[in-house]
Amino acid sequence: MLMRTDPFRELDRLAQQLTGATGTWSRPSAMPMDAYREGEEYVIAFDLPGVAKDAIDIDVERNMLTVKAERRPVAKADDVQMELSERPLGVFSRQLVLADTLDTERISAEYDAGVLTLRIPIAERAKPRKIAIGGESAHKQISG
Repeated sequence: MLMRTDPFRELDRLAQQLTGATGTWSRPSAMPMDAYREGEEYVIAFDLPGVAKDAIDIDVERNMLTVKAERRPVAKADDVQMELSERPLGVFSRQLVLADTLDTERISAEYDAGVLTLRIPIAERAKPRKIAIGGESAHKQISG
């Protein structure tokens, strides 16, 4: 139902974890996700802990789904001295090519407990259907 657009994304994510690099708008970090079909919907769940709802941007252009989010640093008082900082900050992004069998006009999004869940209905044209056979039911007799 979807294709990854960048085969080296996982390698980039690992390199960023090792170097401690943060994502920028020109070079965002990857965000982990799950994708599965549930009944007549395709569900995609992104992990975005600590990201404010207003810092998430979801776009669909043709069949390209783009999700961007930014985890901003928490404002600290002047007398605070950071001892340890392991939570990644910066920009996170993911692009997916959606199949033509999905109805991109009716995508719904929910954000709860740091998980962004997108639900994309299967398009009516992609669902199985019965085809009626037309024509005459009476037999014709050939005369000679």
